[in-house]
Amino acid sequence: MSGNTFGTAFRLTTWGESHGRAVGAVVDGCPAGLALSEADIQPELDRRRPGQSRTTTQRKEADLVEILSGTFEGVTTGTPISLLVWNRDADSSAYDAIRDRPRPGHADYTYMAKYGLRDHRGGGRASARETVGRVAAGAIAKKLLRQDGIYIAGYVTELGGIRACLSENSDIMDLRAAAEGSIVRCPDPEAGAKMAELLDIVRKEGDSLGGVVEIVASGVPLGLGEPVFDKLDAELAGALMGIGAVKSVEIGAGLKSARLRGSEMNDPIILREGRIDFESNNAGGILGGISTGAPIICRIGVKPTPSISRRQRTVDLSLIEAAEIEIKGRHDPTIPPRIVPVAEAMVALVLADHLLRNRAARV
Repeated sequence: MSGNTFGTAFRLTTWGESHGRAVGAVVDGCPAGLALSEADIQPELDRRRPGQSRTTTQRKEADLVEILSGTFEGVTTGTPISLLVWNRDADSSAYDAIRDRPRPGHADYTYMAKYGLRDHRGGGRASARETVGRVAAGAIAKKLLRQDGIYIAGYVTELGGIRACLSENSDIMDLRAAAEGSIVRCPDPEAGAKMAELLDIVRKEGDSLGGVVEIVASGVPLGLGEPVFDKLDAELAGALMGIGAVKSVEIGAGLKSARLRGSEMNDPIILREGRIDFESNNAGGILGGISTGAPIICRIGVKPTPSISRRQRTVDLSLIEAAEIEIKGRHDPTIPPRIVPVAEAMVALVLADHLLRNRAARV
């Protein structure tokens, strides 16, 4: 299986399966001299950790990270950083009965068709458990970015059709703080309460909800990104689309831009306190694949959790006949609240990669 490594100058490889012994990541290309310990990574994994509330799977994992290599006396050495998280609470029993019945909405059938075999326990490599490595590596990328004044915040803006009402002038770290205090990671308290109420109803019906997550990066300097195939927005879109359950990505005005006129879409270039700035930010902080210095704004559309307890139609691969399936076990009733730290991590990885690449752009 290829496609497990991401990035050019700042590279991430993730490994491990949902019900295997452990999951983890290897980060290659992190510069030497960055102060780094498990305490820098653990808070991000705690945000992603299962079993936190009624909105998440009740699988109990501490997700404690161990740094196996790449640091000496609390500082990165420039060598590969190996990160390990043990799986402690995997229960494969619920999957034995459906081993030969691919779950609708999952990668069971496509994996089997491609490789001729698959790890049926919890989805194996296709499980959201794989994102532990992304979040751990993203924590390193975030710390690197903070040295350059770059900060990233993500939050839920829509769940089950309920939309948050947010001010365009809100500070992103204030939005992040408000979101972290919400059970559904929505910074709008009124909308968040309605989302949680609807989620309780849907969960009792054996169903699930999808939604929208917005990720904003502030302090991104002018000039990151490459103008042809490695456009910054193209790489952000690929990174975010590469997260399981993400079905759409928007940058800036996104799909709305298709309904605007040029005079409405273009962001006027102005002087603000003696420096060049933009009056609006429909471009989402990127023009021609290169960062403008304005905040980078991304949104992802996340599908409902495919693992639901309602009876669904499928086929039995061992008998090659029609069948039905009831999915048991522990699953998230909605994905957006837990996907927030994953999405932040992927944005951080792209920005860290381009920040390092940009240092070789000119003399």
